[in-house]
Amino acid sequence: MRQYSADLTPPWKKPKPVPEVPAEPGLVVEEPGTGFCGAVIRCEAGTVTLEDRFGKLRVFPMEPRGFLLEGRVVTLVRPTSSTPVRPTRTASGSVAVPGARARVARAGRIYVEGRHDAELVEKVWGDDLRIEGVVVEYLEGVDDLPSIVAEFAPGPDARLGVLVDHLVPGSKESRIAASVTSEQALVVGHPYIDIWEAVKPSSLGIEAWPRVPHGQDWKTGVCKALGWPSENTGAVWQAILKRVNSYRDLEPELLGRVEELIDFVTA
Repeated sequence: MRQYSADLTPPWKKPKPVPEVPAEPGLVVEEPGTGFCGAVIRCEAGTVTLEDRFGKLRVFPMEPRGFLLEGRVVTLVRPTSSTPVRPTRTASGSVAVPGARARVARAGRIYVEGRHDAELVEKVWGDDLRIEGVVVEYLEGVDDLPSIVAEFAPGPDARLGVLVDHLVPGSKESRIAASVTSEQALVVGHPYIDIWEAVKPSSLGIEAWPRVPHGQDWKTGVCKALGWPSENTGAVWQAILKRVNSYRDLEPELLGRVEELIDFVTA
């Protein structure tokens, strides 16, 4: 007698096999049912936890053919203990590219107000900026911004992005920013008086940034109110910067503006 398989499904109706991919920490996948895209945080009890770039967490069952990896259907499986784990996220929350070489610098630039601003942007977005070939330079204030933009002469192949402190309605900074009219230049800002204030107080072990009376130097006033050495604000800033490990330590009002500038310059 001829032997028949117990599976009588016609070959053309059988689903094609899909790759099995270890759900390693940092692997970025999409759950097609919800459209949620995020990095793997952990696997446990047949589920996988994903975190999107905004820090939102979702738990999904690790079902066959349950996820998309770079647009392809895959089955996530629990990684073996021998699977090497390596950082797959940059400090800004972007997907890391191990071994990527820095791109040749673009003609476009991002300008920030001061050295402290530049150091903070470098620490959190440095990996992203090198891959994109974006150079960050700092200004000593923005009083001469219109002439600085005119001298830079931004164009389609050399866009200019500017990050301004204390960009709130009615401020001197808002009036200066409004005077920049080039379509190839984008001026955005955060509401904080100084870039220090864009660091979350909880990351520094303080309840809140103190209010400094109008007319008093803000950094000096902050240091005195918190009992920090006010005679060397540069050293205080370096201590603050050491407490910043990733985008999680920064306020959203700064995160969004820097991401906006990077997108503008690299478009």
